[in-house]
Amino acid sequence: MSEPFPGAVPQMPVSDVKRAALYYEKCLGFHWDWGTQDIGQVSRENCRLFLTSDASDEGAGTRPVVIWINLNSKAEVDGLHEAWRNSGARIVDAPQSKPWNLHEFTAADLDGNLLRVFYDFAWELPDRGGRVDDTAERDAARAKT
Repeated sequence: MSEPFPGAVPQMPVSDVKRAALYYEKCLGFHWDWGTQDIGQVSRENCRLFLTSDASDEGAGTRPVVIWINLNSKAEVDGLHEAWRNSGARIVDAPQSKPWNLHEFTAADLDGNLLRVFYDFAWELPDRGGRVDDTAERDAARAKT
């Protein structure tokens, strides 16, 4: 397949689409693109999320949904955390560099869904952060299929 593959659009179950969309817009900097009843969409640059009402057939889902958002640097992670904190977003965990070599923080929406914002800094470390080059093992697994 040579065509570019589009980004995934996660579905976030929410109790009220309007209320959730307003939170994403006001506190998380998303744009409320469309939808007020059973399904709606918010977006921020290349990130899109569907918000689906518990009352709709599409909204049936288990909470919390966890969405990982990969940024390009520790500074970007820290900057987004500060912006979200200042706008009244529900911050679950402040930014930290974790032992698994991700610099991350977690925010929650009004329904308990989680947004984990991270930067993978392992590749900056001299030893690749302890990550083993498993290319041969992955190639072997592909060959068996």
